[in-house]
Amino acid sequence: MVPQSDLGPTVVAPGVLRLTAPNPSPMTYTGTQTYVVTAADGTGPAVVIDPGPDDAGHRAAILAALSEAPAAILVTHSHLDHTAGVPALGAETGAPVIAFGPHGAGMSTRMRTLAEAAPALEGGEGADRGFVPDREMADGGVLDLGAWQVEALHTPGHLSNHLAFVLRDRGVVFTGDAVMGWSSTLVSPPEGDMAAQMRTLGRLSALVADLPGSRLMPGHGPVVENPVQLLEEQTAHRTARRRAVEEALQAGPASAETLAARLYTDTPAALLPAAARNVLATLLQLEEEGTATAEGALGIRARFRLGG
Repeated sequence: MVPQSDLGPTVVAPGVLRLTAPNPSPMTYTGTQTYVVTAADGTGPAVVIDPGPDDAGHRAAILAALSEAPAAILVTHSHLDHTAGVPALGAETGAPVIAFGPHGAGMSTRMRTLAEAAPALEGGEGADRGFVPDREMADGGVLDLGAWQVEALHTPGHLSNHLAFVLRDRGVVFTGDAVMGWSSTLVSPPEGDMAAQMRTLGRLSALVADLPGSRLMPGHGPVVENPVQLLEEQTAHRTARRRAVEEALQAGPASAETLAARLYTDTPAALLPAAARNVLATLLQLEEEGTATAEGALGIRARFRLGG
């Protein structure tokens, strides 16, 4: 059942309006969440976060929520369910598009090397490879809109150019796909990086600990009202999955697909390919640490064994 709180334009925090795009799926839940943000009292310049898919009806809803052209279009990361609607909205409003960087920006040297050397890793699901922002916003960068400010936090893991956006005055953190309440995020190598995702979970945990009463506004699903607890749970979940992968490899070499089928017994069949990508990300993390080794050519069906 679709949570009713996810349907229709909804004010989810002072000066924050959420609009859910009509692109529900097993990977997007009820659809991509677009946010129109103003000062806490609803006045002053606005920004749009993640315009979502290229859908005329959704774009009309965004425009209807704006009293004037937005000061900027902010993008958490370059997946098409977040960026396909950017060109049309930018053309209609003239607003500059701001993000961490083009698709692939922020990728670690190791993951970039893997992308070039091991195309059999596949990955890149839903990538907007042509995405290039008008302006780049670095980690810690602040967009000053006079009466209010939004801060950028580089949160790679799900994607290398992923940003979270922080409204410190309101305790609001727009987490894109880095953290969601309805599901753990997909980490699909080489564009996704499990070691980076674990660092991101730690960084977001530290952030919300310093923002009492803070809430997370994810790219899919409902507002997270208990971010400290959720981040603890997701960190524990990832740690348990890693431990389960290591234990499963004690029985002998296995591929990510084999391990996913063995470990994700309660996961619907339609989501097992995504589970296999998460397992592959964990295997590559173990390989980087010297705990596991790929047998033969590296790819989605490569078998890994314990040991360096």
